[in-house]
Amino acid sequence: MTDAPLHINALIIDAADPERLAAFWSKLLGRPISDRSGPYVWLRSESGLGLGFQQAGERKSAKNRMHFDIASSDPASEQQRVEALGGRRLPEYADGGFLVMADPEGNEFCIIPQGSVGLDDQGRAHYLG
Repeated sequence: MTDAPLHINALIIDAADPERLAAFWSKLLGRPISDRSGPYVWLRSESGLGLGFQQAGERKSAKNRMHFDIASSDPASEQQRVEALGGRRLPEYADGGFLVMADPEGNEFCIIPQGSVGLDDQGRAHYLG
């Protein structure tokens, strides 16, 4: 046993249709599909972090316990691009001030402006107006 810290090697997303979900994220992030093995479809690893989509027997049924924050210099334009790729905005989270989106299988993620995000005392962002 070593005292060396562990590092995150990959993030895996369960998917009813891993090919479709990988294609969405590949286009959104500009990371090509790099491998298919067993029940997994992998995007090209960046900065030592892999992103994989695993065939799951069931569909998503509840809010994610973890989500991505994707930084953009123009979140409104990215919202349009996400929607053109098959994702959607989740208006039920609009009160929080974040631009909360969902991929084609309903996995939540946020599009945030590059740089720092100001938060009020309740944790609501105040950059979206």
